[in-house]
Amino acid sequence: MTLTHRSVAMMLPVTDVDRARTYYTESLGLDYTGTDDEGSAMFALEGGSTLVLLPRPDSHPSESTAMSFEVDDITTEIGELEGRGVVFEDYDMPDLKTVDHVAVMGSEKAAWFKDPDGHVLCLHQQT
Repeated sequence: MTLTHRSVAMMLPVTDVDRARTYYTESLGLDYTGTDDEGSAMFALEGGSTLVLLPRPDSHPSESTAMSFEVDDITTEIGELEGRGVVFEDYDMPDLKTVDHVAVMGSEKAAWFKDPDGHVLCLHQQT
């Protein structure tokens, strides 16, 4: 057996599961599949993977990107998400600059936004 060919469960701690479930369902459009015995909200992702929002009232978000979604057309995805209330981050630093929310880094484009708990999420597109 190799882990390379196994689906993944991504665990993300949130302070308010109901608020997070609403955001991930309504704003991001993820498929909510139910709540487990611990009260975690679960979402089906591509390839059999799962996002699990863990109830952790005292948790704090990482400053690094927690999760990134690969998309075919980043500009279209940004427009759709903004239409559902998602607010994208803009950066103007020596090593990272966004134009219309998008940073170009070699053969990849990326855009970042935060969930209600402050977790940094990303869209990325291979060019």
